[in-house]
Amino acid sequence: MRILSIDIGGTGLKASVIDQKGKMLAPRQRVETPHPCPPAVLLKAVAGLVKALPAFDRISIAFPGVVRDGKVLTAPNLGTPAWVGFPLAAEMSKRFGKKPAKIVNDAEMQGLGIIKGKGLELVLTLGTGAGTALFREGVASPHMELGQHPAHDHDTYDEFIGRAALQKIGKRRWNKRVEKAVRQLDTLLNFDQLHIGGGNARHLTFKLPANVRIESNDAGIEGGAALWRAPKKLPPPKAIKAR
Repeated sequence: MRILSIDIGGTGLKASVIDQKGKMLAPRQRVETPHPCPPAVLLKAVAGLVKALPAFDRISIAFPGVVRDGKVLTAPNLGTPAWVGFPLAAEMSKRFGKKPAKIVNDAEMQGLGIIKGKGLELVLTLGTGAGTALFREGVASPHMELGQHPAHDHDTYDEFIGRAALQKIGKRRWNKRVEKAVRQLDTLLNFDQLHIGGGNARHLTFKLPANVRIESNDAGIEGGAALWRAPKKLPPPKAIKAR
């Protein structure tokens, strides 16, 4: 199986062809994300990336927003309302020879490339905004747009620790904000492990707790292989023994 894996971000569009284990079979291609970026512009940009890649059988798409049943519901960092209800999986399939296509939130696809499959694992991506995905025993929970949730005063997580905040307040103050965000998310979710990815993760300088680690940004592409495996199921609850 050869999979065209596409990682759509508010700052960059990335793609490569991977095998069924997530290994890249060609160098990752990248271009800047156009702004605004309506569907037709995105499809054209992805087509340009694909020209340099080898043949593929299936398509995996990571999208920065809420997606459901192959359609986009929200696209907060692409600068246009034209995405609401857009059937991106079907249109991407049509663009590339009717190859089967699947789409998930970008933080979820990154998580599929890095999670260990044990306990409660949270993925936090630091890019144009702040993406999140939650996994329990390797199974993705229903997607929550925590990036759009209030983090401090009236600022959402996107506004509090996104790229615009980093550029405005500088790395030192931004690191303090991310450290605060990590504490807040731990209080909210009591995660066993936090995986931090995204292009801005490289700017982190504060001491990470023992259950927090920085991950490779390539996971956003490598996780595309998991979309074509048999879905994992949560184990049955353990019986409680009477005392």
